[in-house]
Amino acid sequence: MRWSALPPLNTLLPFEATVRHASMTAAAQELHVTHGAVSRQVQNLERSLGTSLFERQTRALRPTSQARQLAAVVRDALDQIDAAARQISHRTAAGPLTLSCEPTLLMRWLIPRLPELAANVPDIAVHLSAGGGPVFFERDDIDLAIRRDDFPFPEEASRTRLFAERIGPVCRPDLATRLTGAAGVWQVALLHTDTRPQAWDDWRRITGMKAEPASQQTLEHFYLTLQAAAAGVGVAIAPYAVVRDDLERGQLVAPFGFVPDGTSYHLLSRQSPEQDGRVRQLTAWLRARTSQLDNDSEPG
Repeated sequence: MRWSALPPLNTLLPFEATVRHASMTAAAQELHVTHGAVSRQVQNLERSLGTSLFERQTRALRPTSQARQLAAVVRDALDQIDAAARQISHRTAAGPLTLSCEPTLLMRWLIPRLPELAANVPDIAVHLSAGGGPVFFERDDIDLAIRRDDFPFPEEASRTRLFAERIGPVCRPDLATRLTGAAGVWQVALLHTDTRPQAWDDWRRITGMKAEPASQQTLEHFYLTLQAAAAGVGVAIAPYAVVRDDLERGQLVAPFGFVPDGTSYHLLSRQSPEQDGRVRQLTAWLRARTSQLDNDSEPG
C-alpha cells in the first residue's frame, strides 16, 4: 500500500470540522450527525496517530498545534478534491438560491428590481431573506448575503464588492425650503434609528458640522425613520442606495447631497462564482446593477 501512514479517511471530516469550530457540538451540527459520532471518529483518529489532538477542558476544546497543522492540510486536500469533482461533474445545480439582504436595502432597492432580475436572468430562482449582521451560511441555510463591511466577514466566504456607502440628510421637499444653508438642518427635528444610531454622528464627523439639534426623535428600524422623513416629521440621515428611487420620484430630496462614509456593500457567497453558474449569473447582474449607485449623479 502506498499510503501506509494514512489515517482512516472517515475520521477526517469530523476532525477538520471540530478543529475549525473548536467544538464537537458545532461540528456535529454542520455534518448532521450526533455529538457522539463526532467524538468517536476523533478518538479513532487519535488512536490511529498515537497522539492526542485536543486539550480537553471543562468548557472548552482546544486543538493542539499538531491538530491545527493537520487540519489545514486536510482542508486543502478537500478543497482540491471538491474543485476536481466540480470540473468533471455533469450535475446541474437545482433549486433556488437563498439571498440574505439587510432589510432596508432589500425593501427599498432590491425588491423593486426583481422584475428586471427575472427578465435578465430567467433561469435562476432567488429566495429572499431579510437579515443583517454576521453571516452564517450553514446555520441560516443561505447561499449568498449582501452586507456592509462594518464587521468582519467569514474567512471562507467568496466576496464581491458591489458599491460604496454614501450618506446624507433627506427630507420631504416642502421641509427642505426651511433649510437655508447647512446650519438649517439643526432647526428641524432630527430622525434617528436604533439600528444605526451613529448615522448623524458619522455625518457630523465627515462634514465637520458641530451644531446641536433643536429636537430629536428615534425610531426602531431604518425603514421607519425613512418613512417618517417622507411624511415630513423631520430630517433623516440616509444611505443613497435606499433613497435613490424616492429622490428620483421627488418624494424625498437631499439638500446637501451625499458623502462616502468609508464603508462598502459586498456580496458574500458560500460558493464562488466560478464554482456555480447560478451564483456567477446573479453576481454579474448585481455588479452591473449596483455599479450605477457608484456612478449616479444624485437626483434631488
